[in-house]
Amino acid sequence: MGIKRYTANADTTIVNAFKPSLEIRGTGSNMGEADVMEIFSIYGRQSVSSSNSTGSQELSRILVKFPMDGITTDRSNGVVPASGSVSFYLRLFNAKTSKTVPREFTLVARPVSGTSWQEGIGLDLEGYKDEVKGNTGANWISSSKGKPWGLVGGDYYTGSGDTYTQKFGTGLGNLEINITQLVEQWINGDYANYGVGVHLTASQEAYFSGSVAGTVGLASGNVLALPDGATESYYTKRFFARGTQFFFKKPVIEARWNSSRKDGRGDFMYSSSLAPAADNLNTLYLYNYVRGQLTDIPSVSTGAIYVKLYSGSAAPTGSNLLLHDSKYNVTGGHVATGIYSASLCLTAAATPLKNVFDVWHDDGVVEFFSGSIKPKLLLANQTVETPVHFLKITNLQDKYRENQSARMRLFVRNKFWSPTIYTKATQGVESSTIQSASYEVYRVLDGFTAIPYGTGSDLHTMLSYDVSGNYFDFDMSLLEPGYAYGVKFSFYDPALSTWLEQPYVFKFRVEDYEY
Repeated sequence: MGIKRYTANADTTIVNAFKPSLEIRGTGSNMGEADVMEIFSIYGRQSVSSSNSTGSQELSRILVKFPMDGITTDRSNGVVPASGSVSFYLRLFNAKTSKTVPREFTLVARPVSGTSWQEGIGLDLEGYKDEVKGNTGANWISSSKGKPWGLVGGDYYTGSGDTYTQKFGTGLGNLEINITQLVEQWINGDYANYGVGVHLTASQEAYFSGSVAGTVGLASGNVLALPDGATESYYTKRFFARGTQFFFKKPVIEARWNSSRKDGRGDFMYSSSLAPAADNLNTLYLYNYVRGQLTDIPSVSTGAIYVKLYSGSAAPTGSNLLLHDSKYNVTGGHVATGIYSASLCLTAAATPLKNVFDVWHDDGVVEFFSGSIKPKLLLANQTVETPVHFLKITNLQDKYRENQSARMRLFVRNKFWSPTIYTKATQGVESSTIQSASYEVYRVLDGFTAIPYGTGSDLHTMLSYDVSGNYFDFDMSLLEPGYAYGVKFSFYDPALSTWLEQPYVFKFRVEDYEY
């Protein structure tokens, strides 16, 4: 389960734009209850009498805040990995509008500094009629009732390390920015969590010299001095707010990490000169379940554990086998609660062993577990492989609850596998292990991609594998209940250096908790 989403708990739009009369600005207005948020920059709708300025400045910015208690609790409980093993992304989703949208622009996200702000209950994004006055809510002038910003338009950390940007070719895209450093600063308490402000970069927000005091229609201090700003307009970019009816369009911080575990017990290869050194290592896992719960071995805890290999037909016999680096034992380590791993390689004898047994112990007299392995020889081919697979999720249910997490097991075999009658009658079909496999989830009703393939740097939709084949864990709370969803898979083809989507779809439905 390499993905978690944390929905915003406050958002609003703040502006210094003119109301429809073009005489009074909406700087006291709040839009905290609107179902969309808006960013724009408009230059020159009103002429300005100044030696340094020829037109007016109108800006719109958005503020978004997220609940950090959910992230910190998940980290404490081991749901979200430690710092350095997870990435956090700020995600805002495009809202279509009939208005003109900007082109070739950059949005900046910065942490809000200094003080908390209030979401408010305003709705009007057109006439700016919902002024704060005695009500609660942030606006262009104040962060909350009676608390003016240090600088109109909001207070933000502006250091190079506090600035997160994304370039847009058109005004129709979603915002997705890696803000891992900022989230870790919130978790550690380096910064108080006042959320982020998102707006156009300084060179694209409208130019103004700052000489506005006494000018008709412009109250002194309501505009920002941007001597390097733009003299063209960028309007208007809209994102869905947390109040939207669309489940998948709400502002979120998305945590991504590679949660896959690659247990090579079912695909153990003898060491070969055909393979580089790293590929000759086989990683084995030990899962210590006590009354159904993964539990650390008391005498090992999070320390070292040791593994040795034996030959034998049905059980370990004789002396343990010599492993790589002229060792008879390898040292393993703690992966997660109750899970340990060790990596080793084994050279085949003149007559390769068909069965090998791994014994896990404490480097003393206590042996914790003995498992079995069927090593394989790595052979070169005279033709290019073009495998075609048959797939099935063996434990797929028709329905899942919205608060449920499910482990789905994928069975894979060569589609054109043709066993003899004897083979078919005497043994089960083993699942092939796919080294690099990823999943995607989409909504059946309209084809909307709820969880896209995560095959980039984070690999957050990678499948794990063990002796029984590939599997992945999925949190159903990521999906809107009341709909059917389909799961698709993509396998990496090293010969083509690309991912190939498999022609199979597996469907299930997510229901409310009460079903």
